[in-house]
Amino acid sequence: MLSLFHDARTPVHAVPAGAKLLVLAVAGTGLFFVRSIPWLSLALAVTLGLYALARIPWASTARQALSTAPVLALIMLAQWLFVDGHSAALVGLRLLTLILLANLVTLTTRTSAIIETIERLLGPLRPLGVRPERVGLLVAMTIRFIPVIREQAELVRSAQRARGIERSTVFLIPLLIRTLRMADQVGEALDARGLD
Repeated sequence: MLSLFHDARTPVHAVPAGAKLLVLAVAGTGLFFVRSIPWLSLALAVTLGLYALARIPWASTARQALSTAPVLALIMLAQWLFVDGHSAALVGLRLLTLILLANLVTLTTRTSAIIETIERLLGPLRPLGVRPERVGLLVAMTIRFIPVIREQAELVRSAQRARGIERSTVFLIPLLIRTLRMADQVGEALDARGLD
């Protein structure tokens, strides 16, 4: 399975997966109660400091931030148009910080450790009908397919550029078709292995 894990020996890597997921959940909730741009900027600076502590290359960090830029810009524009500039800045800082934090967790934690932690946390819910191993499989597949779908999007864009189509939203249709075909193939493979 493809892993997004960035192997290094740092204090951030040494933190157990459960603690990282807890911090991510608390930050994800807590940041939405912060209504101060300086405090949100501090949270972003701390997050970037954790990237430095984890020895994640700055090029990788910048690439992650830039890949989310178009979506963040649209969300901030909507906030600015319908609410005000202050609200737009708050939303942009919150989302960027959370995206970078979530990415830091995946870069500094092995996928297997994340899945084991989720399965262990959901274990007590087994009597209620929750199947932790199935949730773990779902998380693993989600993590695995994010880069696969990105790769498919690049293939579609490359094919369209070869046909002289530079900028177009039409690439969404072939990407959707490719993704659905891939989902069917994965479903058939899981079916063949006895997973309903």
